[in-house]
Amino acid sequence: MTVILNTWIFEALVKQGISQTALMQRVADLGADGIEVRREYFRDLPHETAAIGRLAQRLGLTVNYSVPDDVFTATGAFNPQLATYFAEGQTMGISKIKFNTGHFDRFTGDLAAELSALPLDQIEMNVENDQTTVSGTVPAITAFLKAAQQATPANIGYVYDLGNWAFTHGDAAASAQALAPYTNYIHLKNTEDQAGQLVTTADLDTGMYDWRQLLTLLPHDVPFALEYPMETDATISQQIQLLRAEVGD
Repeated sequence: MTVILNTWIFEALVKQGISQTALMQRVADLGADGIEVRREYFRDLPHETAAIGRLAQRLGLTVNYSVPDDVFTATGAFNPQLATYFAEGQTMGISKIKFNTGHFDRFTGDLAAELSALPLDQIEMNVENDQTTVSGTVPAITAFLKAAQQATPANIGYVYDLGNWAFTHGDAAASAQALAPYTNYIHLKNTEDQAGQLVTTADLDTGMYDWRQLLTLLPHDVPFALEYPMETDATISQQIQLLRAEVGD
């Protein structure tokens, strides 16, 4: 199996000024297969993306790219920034790029033409269930993915994010079953209610979700990313081993 570490894991270090580039050796030393970098964490994007591309080759790490933006804008337009994000990804040599769907319900353009302008033969594009009602529901996600499959032969798919279903009050199990055919990537984090406030936990086994049971509803031949802040390398290593023990090689 492929285990990816999303750099949200190192949130405390990022807040201290540690770059995502500087985290790559650490990710490799922890025994992960790759890193998922977050666009909002870059401070010197051109310099850092080029460095990540070089380091990934040297360390043998897969690089995925999390972009906190929508495929479709509030007016339903195809986001003109997507080409820029893909170019940044090419610099890093990424395998996958992730967005939120946005307002596909308002799109009236030529989807095939818009998608054909992106290097989908080089980078796999996916959308995630985020924490909004616009992009975080099964109908919104499947409407776009069905249309994308008709518009292009490229593999445009879905990132199942377990913890986010709590924020949209979605049924995590029913959603897994509905979206399993589109799932190219799985983000794992758990969530608990702390005095009426939803909080991402620092341990897969702590929270409202039985992640082991939910994984039986999803494909296992896709990469898995751990995506929640953890304080120590010992905790990160333990969580990696917990996941590997459950899913297997």
